[in-house]
Amino acid sequence: MATVLICRRFPRLSRVTTFSTAAKCKAESGSSRSNQMKEEDPETASSRTESAATIQLLNPLGYRVSYNPSAYAKSRAASQQHAARNSDQALGDAFTSLDATQVQDSFGATSSQALSPIKNALPRQKSTPLPKRSIPAHLSTAKTKEEAEKERAEMHDSKEDPRVFQKGRPEYRSLSCDKSEPVETLPLEEGDSILYNVALSKDHQSPGAITDYFRKLSRLPAEQHANLLSKPRFNTLCRCAVKNIRLFSTSDLIDVLKACVRLAVPPTHPMLNTCESEFCHRAWDMNLDQLLLVADCWRCLERNVPSYLSILFSYANMHWKDLTLPQFVQLIYIIGEGRRSPADLMQKVESVILKYMDSFTLEEVGAICLGLFKSVSGISDHVMRKIADRVSLQMEDMSTYALVNVLKMLRYTRVDHLPLLKELGKVIPARIPTVNIQGIMHITLSCSALHYFDEGIMTAVAMSLPSKVTYCRSKDAAKFLWSFGCLDYEPPNEEEFYSSLIEQMHRKLHEFRKFPEHLLTGLLGLAFVKRFPEELIDFALRDEFVRKTRNSKYELKKDLFTLSKSVEIECPSYQGSLLAPQLCQEITEMVLNFAEQEIYVRPEIVEASSLLESVLGGPEYVKNHMILPHTRSSDLEVHLAMDGRPIPFNSQNPVADTKLKDIGVSLTDDLMTQLIKGKANSQSPVEMENEAEDPGQEEARTPRAGDPAAHSGGTFLTDAGLQVEPKSGRWFEPPHSLALAQRPQRVKLAIQVSNRNHYCYCSKRLLGLHCLKRRQLRQLGYVVVELPFWEWFPLLKRTRLEKLSYLHYKVFDPALLYRAT
Repeated sequence: MATVLICRRFPRLSRVTTFSTAAKCKAESGSSRSNQMKEEDPETASSRTESAATIQLLNPLGYRVSYNPSAYAKSRAASQQHAARNSDQALGDAFTSLDATQVQDSFGATSSQALSPIKNALPRQKSTPLPKRSIPAHLSTAKTKEEAEKERAEMHDSKEDPRVFQKGRPEYRSLSCDKSEPVETLPLEEGDSILYNVALSKDHQSPGAITDYFRKLSRLPAEQHANLLSKPRFNTLCRCAVKNIRLFSTSDLIDVLKACVRLAVPPTHPMLNTCESEFCHRAWDMNLDQLLLVADCWRCLERNVPSYLSILFSYANMHWKDLTLPQFVQLIYIIGEGRRSPADLMQKVESVILKYMDSFTLEEVGAICLGLFKSVSGISDHVMRKIADRVSLQMEDMSTYALVNVLKMLRYTRVDHLPLLKELGKVIPARIPTVNIQGIMHITLSCSALHYFDEGIMTAVAMSLPSKVTYCRSKDAAKFLWSFGCLDYEPPNEEEFYSSLIEQMHRKLHEFRKFPEHLLTGLLGLAFVKRFPEELIDFALRDEFVRKTRNSKYELKKDLFTLSKSVEIECPSYQGSLLAPQLCQEITEMVLNFAEQEIYVRPEIVEASSLLESVLGGPEYVKNHMILPHTRSSDLEVHLAMDGRPIPFNSQNPVADTKLKDIGVSLTDDLMTQLIKGKANSQSPVEMENEAEDPGQEEARTPRAGDPAAHSGGTFLTDAGLQVEPKSGRWFEPPHSLALAQRPQRVKLAIQVSNRNHYCYCSKRLLGLHCLKRRQLRQLGYVVVELPFWEWFPLLKRTRLEKLSYLHYKVFDPALLYRAT
């Protein structure tokens, strides 16, 4: 019997697993054969897995998605209303898939062999296979009922969903155009009669009659609207309106515009050009309700009207003190949908928000946050905290859509509101299974952007995502990978979670040509947690793709640099593309120039470097530089002989002249008592964060010169700060191939002067980039020593003797020499 070797390709490419199976015909007839895994598109060839231990990364050739899911499911009643309103609507995929030849030329030639970043990788648990779905043959060209329901749940109407707040007050009826409002349907015969009358007396129609014709025609069945717009007699009616435009009353002209909304007149229709000009001409004679209603109509028509909006904003700026609550919320909605942030008006927005804060509905709070977020409008921390205060107290009653909009603004302003984040951890995990994929992405991204780790939230996301992964856009998949990597979290279903996302990255490969930043975002997130998918990395580091990154609105050179150098260090068997040496040198110089101006000169680093020179004997014993420039943070490098003596190695000292003068404190009775008797320290991580922000608030306990605790390895500073390096459990030891064959002649220390931005919020959980850096330093033979911010920052306010004693303890810890042997 023939034997076939099958390579199991896991997304964590630290090893290759092979196993044998019977010949294909035998396997297909066996009772243990796994079910087929089908794509959502029935036209795409299904891929098979011959065993539960096999995960095949799907080929994206010809892949096309017949829907374009976006943001979020609503909670409770809002969700039901939205689903009913849009149950039959499906948006087309926003991107056209490449033909098979194009993708094969650029991607298919890469090796399918897995990488082996390290030889002695820790053993992994057996992978959980992706969920499989078997579709009967007679339904192969149609969606099953379950799939249809699932797709409908993932749908998002980007025009209607942001308008949900308008259902909450009757006042919005005069400020907005509700095309879902039920009307009496006009019989087709009556519609034909109207068009006949238009053709019969086209030169003698009064503005009132024309307006009445538009009102009536807009009541025709929706399926007849496209046919109506194509009729010559309807165009004749439009020409009559244009000819008499100056004779219309403002209310009649608004009714014509509302009729155009119901009829879904194309935004480029010539009649709308004339209407826009006329409304701009009349704007200063209209009231604010009319101005907001017309702006809402333009939004419904998806027509860009910058001149009209400028007039509206100027009018609102002049009358901002008179804005009613509904007018204000509708105005912020219009500002957001127009993606415009009028500077003079935005200065007054905060006052109005505070004025109505307690009167807003929760949906209105979400609408305000979404409008500010879309228009890139910053607000003060004070106002953002007031909004967060309100939300944290009523989160359980808030729709998920509105809550996600608040999280967007919280992320944009980078306000750390712990009560809201804690309440989020209580409320959102149970909702995750019913939230649309883009909503889940924004929740996850908000946590990572704020460096806030909540295992309940992240686990709920990870457990729900594999079954929804085919609804991910390239951006969604990339942000998920980034968020989990940034927070250095590998969930309980990590193999299923990561393999499903990597498969989706392959499916969406054609999108990365247009949005290269998304591919790099996802690959960096994977690198943080030591996962290196070979084909995607090779694709991202090819010259062709690197050239495409230059057209991105983002600066992507440093991301390419970090990815390429990480692969070089952690994947010695990698044979694919890497950045050109010339480009690496260019980026290195750029990073080092920035470091000299912004990083090396930070007070906490300069002070540590200066004092280490005193401890060790001079500047030749310490080097303040970036050992790994691609990790974008500095190191204080020190070399020790195996007997603990410092070894001079720094022939150049580029920042030797940048020193801080000694910062001392007055010897008060309280201070002397603390130094003599000591002080208990039982601070929580939150208190330590506050202390790090203001080193003068709380003085840390440090041993005096000669104190046995300074060299004994006993309790020092804080109970949590004893370790020279954090205990992670996920960091890999350097590969055997990189270890020295003989006992090393020296120990190279990479001293990390950390700050709060290296850690998750209110915790001592290191962020992904810094986990990657320390892992790679170890792999290159360095011993990582940390001066954690919760210890070092308070010491900056203490005496020179105390700081010297602390650094002496850190550098000459006997455990360092033992670890290096």
